[in-house]
Amino acid sequence: MAATILIADDDAIQRRLIENMVQRFGYEAVVVESGDAAVAMLTGAEAQTIDAVVLDLVMPGLDGMGVLAAMRDAGLAIPVIVQTAHGGIDNVISAMRAGAHDFVVKPVGVERLQVSLRNALNASAMKGELQRIRHSRDGRLTFSDIITRSQAMDSVLATAKKAAASTIPVLIEGESGVGKELIARAIHGTGERSSKPFVAVNCGAIPDNLVESILFGHEKGAFTGATERHAGKFSEASGGTLFLDEVSELPLAAQVKLLRALQQSEIEPVGGRKPVKIDVRIVSATNRNLIERVKSGHFREDLFYRLHVLPVTIPPLRARREDIPHLLRHFLVRFCAEENRTISGISGEAMAMLSRADWPGNIRQLENAVYRAVVMSDGEELTPDDFAHAAAMTAYPAEAADPLTIAPQHSTPITPMVSGSDFPIAPVPAGSLSMLTATGEMRPLEELETEIIRFAIAHYRGQMSEVARRLKIGRSTLYRKLDENATEEPS
Repeated sequence: MAATILIADDDAIQRRLIENMVQRFGYEAVVVESGDAAVAMLTGAEAQTIDAVVLDLVMPGLDGMGVLAAMRDAGLAIPVIVQTAHGGIDNVISAMRAGAHDFVVKPVGVERLQVSLRNALNASAMKGELQRIRHSRDGRLTFSDIITRSQAMDSVLATAKKAAASTIPVLIEGESGVGKELIARAIHGTGERSSKPFVAVNCGAIPDNLVESILFGHEKGAFTGATERHAGKFSEASGGTLFLDEVSELPLAAQVKLLRALQQSEIEPVGGRKPVKIDVRIVSATNRNLIERVKSGHFREDLFYRLHVLPVTIPPLRARREDIPHLLRHFLVRFCAEENRTISGISGEAMAMLSRADWPGNIRQLENAVYRAVVMSDGEELTPDDFAHAAAMTAYPAEAADPLTIAPQHSTPITPMVSGSDFPIAPVPAGSLSMLTATGEMRPLEELETEIIRFAIAHYRGQMSEVARRLKIGRSTLYRKLDENATEEPS
């Protein structure tokens, strides 16, 4: 769903003209003919989500200044563009002091209104991003900080809000990159423990021999290299929330100790002589099907039932495409600020193309695509050409029907394009890397490296961050190698 613009004007002709312009810009238009109707649309029982308002100042009954006052009283921070046939400086000053974002004089031109709306939406997105960053840093992230307009997310957020009001164990399920940690932070930031620590642990990134030490702590001298006492993540999260991401990757030995921690509210540090009492809320997450992990013997059944008390399943981005335009806008303003770029927006063609894509890497992949486009673009607006590197990486493999099951390898060829070049990243069958040429000579190292990278990109469905992590190289190094290989490919 594109941004929704509320148009309030008592002149039927003006309403129709503005509505046509707004729709022409690619936005959704909601039209009312009075100030009272505008306030009802913004604050009433059936209020819609509005991204910006085009407001006539002079209307019978409640005028534009009255609407601005009502919005201010209701605490609404929606950007407002006021318009009037009287362009006196007094009107401008009064409207701006009342909270208007911009001021246009009737009849407003197409380009003038488009620029005004785009600037208003960008400013609103930037304000939202800054608020999210502050809230995340301070551990005060709430559900209002989550960017979504999808009905598919309504039930997810409703369940998560109920979980936040309790201490019930929550298991957040969903594909990689859908925002599981964001939901976990919102549960923490909305609940009673919001003033206490939120500690996140990626269980899949901890070496097996260090899991117990990192989670439960260790005493000095407990093992070789333990030169001092370490409290552990459970102790760090005391009074707050411990988020166990990729909990399905915990080794079985650590699962036993985690189960005891949940049952007895106490932990045993490595090398410790007595248990330590804990007061921690557990929120866990997985991108795997835990039932299948239990059946295969990789996850304890009793621990599964301890964690799976209240499951919250986040749908993938391809199941909530109406969120894509809003996510794109927020990512764009953030990266433009970080990279000191003055890109005005994303073209309608690019927005439509990106909204149709499947995004197997979900929000994380979308975010990275915008980041790269902002860095590489030379224009004032992002176009489909700026996303050519991402367009062919968004086809979702047909065999991954279960969103929580990640197949170990793919039989369906995936041929994403990288860096907008003609370099296809085609997968090779597992185990078929040949060291020798047809004449029995060793293949050059560059060829072997290219083949490994091609297989990795296909194996991890084009998720470049995951590819770089598994190959133990930086993303910039990965993209550089792909660009070099693309240049060396014969035309």
